[in-house]
Amino acid sequence: MEKTLMESLPSSSVVSELEGSLLKDPDPFAYFMLVAFEASGLVRFALLLLLWPLIRLMDMMGMGEAGLKLMIFVAVAGVRESEIESVARAVLPKFYMDDVDMEAWKVFSSYDKRVVVTKTPRIMVERFVKEHLRADEVVGSELVINRFGFATGLVKGQNIGSNIFERVAKMFVDEPPSAVLGRPSSASSVLSLCKEQMHPPFLTNQKLDHSALRPLPVIFHDGRLVKRPAPSTALLILLWMPLGILLAVIRIFVGLILPMWAIPYASRLFGGKVLVKGKPPPPASAGTSGVLFVCTHRTLMDPVVLSTVLGRRIPAVTYSISRLSEILSPIPTVRLTRIRHVDAEKIKRELSKGDLVVCPEGTTCREPFLLRFSALFAELTDRIVPVAMNYRVGFFHATTARGWKGLDPIFFFMNPRPVYEVTFLNQLPAEATCSSGKSPHDVANYVQRILAATLGFECTNFTRKDKYRVLAGNDGTVSYTSFVDQAKKVVSTFKPFFH
Repeated sequence: MEKTLMESLPSSSVVSELEGSLLKDPDPFAYFMLVAFEASGLVRFALLLLLWPLIRLMDMMGMGEAGLKLMIFVAVAGVRESEIESVARAVLPKFYMDDVDMEAWKVFSSYDKRVVVTKTPRIMVERFVKEHLRADEVVGSELVINRFGFATGLVKGQNIGSNIFERVAKMFVDEPPSAVLGRPSSASSVLSLCKEQMHPPFLTNQKLDHSALRPLPVIFHDGRLVKRPAPSTALLILLWMPLGILLAVIRIFVGLILPMWAIPYASRLFGGKVLVKGKPPPPASAGTSGVLFVCTHRTLMDPVVLSTVLGRRIPAVTYSISRLSEILSPIPTVRLTRIRHVDAEKIKRELSKGDLVVCPEGTTCREPFLLRFSALFAELTDRIVPVAMNYRVGFFHATTARGWKGLDPIFFFMNPRPVYEVTFLNQLPAEATCSSGKSPHDVANYVQRILAATLGFECTNFTRKDKYRVLAGNDGTVSYTSFVDQAKKVVSTFKPFFH
């Protein structure tokens, strides 16, 4: 007889609802808002928010499934399937992880076989649920995709709940699951699959809490929004954006025309703040090579902020920033080629002229982790000053892997009160550099460790390529489009505010 899909699930298996059980929030509206914003833009984002009162009313009248279908249609109709997958891979996991109920996770993870059910389209949740919550199977609604690869906005089947129940029931033909996690008020009929039903709030049973596993942390994530766009937050973001764009233009203009020493004072007038700890070294004197400032890489603004703190324009080595960012940069930039001997000569030449800034991670990381440091900087000089950089923003992230990097500084300055923290560490003693016989890799790892300890971050062996494989599905190699094409992207992003 042919085996069923989950025949191997026997006595130790669990079925859990996602929303309201594994996730604290039973309302998936904010995640559809994220898909609308990141996969399509502001117009769809605003339209979905405009329809929220109707969706809420439908839910209160017992028409929750109709409201869900409306959310799905508005969020994804006409969007490429590949773009929805990209958002599900790069953007949603961070917000899902922030909403995980850890007590529910402990119960869920204690079973050998784990199935998650959700009325949200499977394409949105599958990657997170399988990779981070370690589920074996995910059962959700299925989007209808046309032959050109675009979502129609419709879902397969007339009744989402009944369709999900039938699919889950087929997995447990021979033996019911050991337990089901779900809300008592939930319309999901999967609760009837098992007599042992667990409802939130979940209190960890010592008998079940034998698993030492934790959800896989989200180290890399993308997207521009910092906060999960619940209706009130989404409305605040939309109301702020016109003012934020104007404020960003003013801040950038002021930064370009003022002398470097005056920028910290001017930034306070426009809501910015820079916190400085430690004592920076004096400028390089004549006849000596410059100091190499080795910084953690949080945003494109790291070298600029460092220069404003030092009160002088320190050149920064860069890999793949956009041409627009180079044009707007108030400090000199030195573009590297990723050809080791060529880059080494460039850095040596710049150090012979004076101080220089380098971010050996090679790319930014938003979470409290440091990527692996390239050892090239340790080979070129013994005058190394580690600098711990960190930042805080309220609305918009100032980094991107999937979008256009030229907008990074604009989004940074669109935040109401961006804050930067700069901590100068002591220059490395001679015995901690290559001059004492240490290998470049040992020096780089040492610098990574002391910077991580300063910030309270965790060291990793992940690299720039790892980040871009996760977020963008490529190795991070940038191919530059024409300035006209880039300008079109800017116009399309902010077009709703100019009509």
